[in-house]
Amino acid sequence: MMKLGKKVPLPKEPDKKILDTFPNPGVDHIVFETKEFTSLCPITGQPDWLKVEIEYTPWKVCVESKSLKLYLQSYRNEKGFVETLTKRISEDLISILHPNSLTVKLTSTPRGGISITSWKYYGGV
Repeated sequence: MMKLGKKVPLPKEPDKKILDTFPNPGVDHIVFETKEFTSLCPITGQPDWLKVEIEYTPWKVCVESKSLKLYLQSYRNEKGFVETLTKRISEDLISILHPNSLTVKLTSTPRGGISITSWKYYGGV
């Protein structure tokens, strides 16, 4: 269901079915970035704040931004390490986009003076 232009409730959990696509109008490169991604530490249950960067070279389709926002927001109650979340987001996007290339990069807000950056690169078919 296309979410653009409609009131859509926040999904309760991440699911790649949240993501909508549209035909690539002929662009070569797309970048999304947000500093408002939250999830939960799988050990303590405390919230983690992360910066998410998604950069891809589309093939036939592009991801619709409102559906991507909803998808990312659905992680707010999801428990997972930064590395696990990076892999999951990357795999979900690859499965719906089949891009020429894709990089998903997550950087945590420092906790105890240390931040974590994890990324997954996909080079296409």
